[in-house]
Amino acid sequence: MLFKRIQSEGLAHNSYLIGDGREAAVIDPRIDCDVYVQEAHFEGFRIRHIFETHRHEDFVLGSVALAARTGAEIWHADSHWDYRYGTAVEDGQKWKIGRLTLEAISSPGHTPGSMSYLLYDPDGNPWIVFTGDALFAGDVGRVDFMGMDRAPEMAGFLYDTIFGRLLPLGDGVMVCPAHGAGSVCASEIGERMWTTIGLERLYNPKLKVRDRNEFISLTAKKLDYSPYFRLMEKLNLEGVQFSDSLPVPLSAGEFARMAQDAVVVDTRMEAAFSASHVPGSLSIWSSGIPNFAGWFLPHDRPILLVNETNNPEQVFRYLVRLGYQNIAGFLAGGMLAWQMAGYECATIKTITVQALCTLFDEQGLTWLLDVRSEAELESAGRITGAHHIHLTEIEDRMEEIPKDRPVYIFCGSGLRSMTAASLLKRKGWENLIVVLGGLAGWKSVSCPLKT
Repeated sequence: MLFKRIQSEGLAHNSYLIGDGREAAVIDPRIDCDVYVQEAHFEGFRIRHIFETHRHEDFVLGSVALAARTGAEIWHADSHWDYRYGTAVEDGQKWKIGRLTLEAISSPGHTPGSMSYLLYDPDGNPWIVFTGDALFAGDVGRVDFMGMDRAPEMAGFLYDTIFGRLLPLGDGVMVCPAHGAGSVCASEIGERMWTTIGLERLYNPKLKVRDRNEFISLTAKKLDYSPYFRLMEKLNLEGVQFSDSLPVPLSAGEFARMAQDAVVVDTRMEAAFSASHVPGSLSIWSSGIPNFAGWFLPHDRPILLVNETNNPEQVFRYLVRLGYQNIAGFLAGGMLAWQMAGYECATIKTITVQALCTLFDEQGLTWLLDVRSEAELESAGRITGAHHIHLTEIEDRMEEIPKDRPVYIFCGSGLRSMTAASLLKRKGWENLIVVLGGLAGWKSVSCPLKT
């Protein structure tokens, strides 16, 4: 028997490889699908089926690419949409995978046609339910993707799915969702790596409601909607092939010429970017790419990378999972090569959080831009006198930020602050100072932290 969970870091995406009798199936594969082929071959299994729980919004599905490599049949949910590949799943449909049986369970709510898949063990007992984005550890799927005018309706569907179809499966059934903590597909996914129907019944706050109306009021909320989601929805109906050609190394001269028509993304940490970077580049540290690239990077222009090493593979994989297919190259030798070639370098000033608190207490508050989320402000505290604009709203609210005085930019560490500073610098702001550190060092008397 074969059972493996494949985790895609950054996106907090979970996909699954299951099998028995040398036949295997994959549930919700990612676009860089080599991992499934390698795992199955290593164990001596052949992938026969590919199942999708729904049309995903936050990453590119790898069903078509994986089918091209394995010959597997694709089964997709959301049958009412115009898919260009695969076969639509029907509620109650069953498949044999060796001695195992997989059964489709209609699970609308997150999307109108979402499906869960119940796996029965060799003795015919319900064992694992793959819930997609219907039910997570500690939360349930968001219901605002169809628009807020339909959110109450979708929340009602999700209530019926969870309380009418999933919870009755039994407390001992394992729950394997499509996402873990940190996903954008729900707001409060817990950190339990493994969970069951029984654990969710006991500990999931959304399942402790008195009735359907209370559930709808808790879940029919609007969450952050990144601009790249619309493209994911389109690509995941059309099907995407995967090219594993890594970005090519470019000399400083080649990089400088191509940068005139491209977007330069610097994935180094904030201190390195502040000291020296290619003028006009955007700062998004490597592990922040999955969360923020979709907000700020266009899909219709070439992308050039500056990174710490000459191995951009991880950043490349992050980007292709978000639908970026025009990653033109990376700066070979990094900023050292750029500097040695004599090209201009840009810098951004920084200040430690302790020094900033001292400055405020001695001279008074100047202009502090706090780019943390509303949830962070509520949980960790607000700085008295600070101007709050969430990082993802910067481009739409630049007119609120002054150019005629120093602007200090604050977040929880300095990483997102540097991203904000690079966005502003590209638009003409010059007097920017990024605050390094976080709330742990905030001890200003004149600008106290209010919780």
